[in-house]
Amino acid sequence: MKVELAKTAGFCYGVNRAVDLVEQAIAAGKKTVTLGPIAHNRHLVERFEKLGVRTVESIDEIPDGYTVIIRSHGVTRAVYEALLSKNVEVIDATCPSVKRIHKLVAAADAQGRTPIIIGTPSHPEIVAIAGWCENPKVFPDEKKLEQWLCEDENNRNLPVTMVSQTTSTQKLWDSCKKIEKKVCTNGEIFDTICKATENRQEEAAQIASRCDAMIVVGDVKSSNTGRLVHICKQHCQNVVLVDSAEDIDPQTYRSYHNIGITAGASTPAWIIKEVNKTMSEIKNVDVVEESFEAMLENSIKTLNTGDKVLGTVTAIGSTEIQVDLGTKHAGYIPYDEVSADPTVKPEDILKVGDEIEVFVVRVNDQEGTVQLSRKKLEGIKVWDDLEAACENKTPVEGIIVDENKGGVVANCKGVRVFIPASQTGIAKGGDLSALKGQLVKLRITEFSRGHRGRVVGSISDVTREARKAAAAKFWSEIEVGKKYTGTVKSMTSYGAFVDVGGVDGMVHISELSWGHIKTPEEVVKVGDSIEVFVIKFDAEKRKISLGYKTPEMNPWFQFTSKYNVGDTALVKIVKIVDFGAFAEILPGVDGLIHISQLADRRVDKVADAVAEGQEVEAKIIDVDAQRKRISLSIRALLEPATEEEVAEEATEEIAE
Repeated sequence: MKVELAKTAGFCYGVNRAVDLVEQAIAAGKKTVTLGPIAHNRHLVERFEKLGVRTVESIDEIPDGYTVIIRSHGVTRAVYEALLSKNVEVIDATCPSVKRIHKLVAAADAQGRTPIIIGTPSHPEIVAIAGWCENPKVFPDEKKLEQWLCEDENNRNLPVTMVSQTTSTQKLWDSCKKIEKKVCTNGEIFDTICKATENRQEEAAQIASRCDAMIVVGDVKSSNTGRLVHICKQHCQNVVLVDSAEDIDPQTYRSYHNIGITAGASTPAWIIKEVNKTMSEIKNVDVVEESFEAMLENSIKTLNTGDKVLGTVTAIGSTEIQVDLGTKHAGYIPYDEVSADPTVKPEDILKVGDEIEVFVVRVNDQEGTVQLSRKKLEGIKVWDDLEAACENKTPVEGIIVDENKGGVVANCKGVRVFIPASQTGIAKGGDLSALKGQLVKLRITEFSRGHRGRVVGSISDVTREARKAAAAKFWSEIEVGKKYTGTVKSMTSYGAFVDVGGVDGMVHISELSWGHIKTPEEVVKVGDSIEVFVIKFDAEKRKISLGYKTPEMNPWFQFTSKYNVGDTALVKIVKIVDFGAFAEILPGVDGLIHISQLADRRVDKVADAVAEGQEVEAKIIDVDAQRKRISLSIRALLEPATEEEVAEEATEEIAE
């Protein structure tokens, strides 16, 4: 008989980290509770209870002054915020892989996308993930997902973001991705199955396929352990789930030639060791395993060049960043591999305790070191993001950095994207160089990695879509009298066309000014930003008549708001007649200075006293609001006049 122990059996990185945090709290003498079981294994929970760590199920059970540890499954946003408001120390032991999903669904929610979460609805990890967004959709399998997508056409057209429970099976996830890609018109997918979980499931399947019997060690409440049992049963007829070595009767396995052992991510090493020892006590057994210490190291994480791994910043030196990867290796990031932006200082973007994702550049087992890079990972992610943007037709941002014969080039986070001249939004023959330095939104229309990657984009696609959406919104909300800030697009002899947000409206020349004008250019010019209001519209014909001159712009309104009888104004002589002179008080508002009011002496000819174009000070002596007539006097400022004289002269002026 041969017994084969899986190299990946036991604690995953997330659980191992959570357990370490609890042990550190115990060692520091802190009064500690865990919010829910630290992991789904009763032996582990019982061990900590004996050391004084209590498990609580609600925030209300946590005494003031205690240290509360959030378990590896994480908690909802509401619970997290409630914990921070209490008089307790909070240690967040949420698995970094789960924490990433919290950020993904929260970001999707903020963007107006509907998060789709694949996993067991009642599992604490799923409950926590769903608690970081407003309207999540949780589905246990591909059938429920397809049913929801197909029951209503609106569901298929929703912008969705799909993630998975970290301990899900790759087969289930692949099935869900296939449905999402086939049915959804605006979906994005993030592969969030934990790499350690994926490796454990793959190894379990391989061992089960060559064994007569499989023993899966773990708690019956553990989701990932249950999935291991399910996977093993697909490859082996004799599969049993055991809680500990006490559940095993070695005699029942004597008839088998090959027996495999694996364990869930929350199963403590000592329990695995006891099970392995129990099986090895059967006579004539050849145990196929590495040393148990090596197995534990490999169960945490195996590193290979090209891997993407999570780590924790432990120190920031003068030339490199030290990172704990949860292995025997010492990880480090040289300063020039921290960011693609050479102006960024590592200490400005990283601090001790940060959890970061890094790219494994080189593994040196002899020295026990691993060279890491964030810059390479950023580069890979940019290409991944651009590929996803191309598939999902999602707009991206870029800065125009160059112009060539066929168009312009945008820099999208370090990747050069070519934009043909016809897709820039600049008219044929126009000045493409005007775009240089501008931050633009564009859609990726062609994408190819290869040895010499080629990426092509379009600004026009995004502009057209934005204008179309703005126009639809405009027509749904338009009403007579509503004001808009618009841009003058073009002009004709009879008026100006104004863009009021995806829709053009006409301001007739008669609506541009209260005074007489010959051309629209006297009031506005192309490119001006002006405030207009709707006079009338025809939704069917898509025609809008706009007004620009408002009652407040009426010269008479401005005059009455500014001046009263008895006030003095600086006026300009605009016309001389036999009986006096007309003077402009404000543009569009004239007053009459009667010949008798031109001077403090008798004037025979008006031209002897004033000349056209001359500016003089005059007193307002009468206002006829109904007939919009104003009487002015220069004389009144030169010598005092009695009220009877002023009234008599005003009467004479009006009569004339």
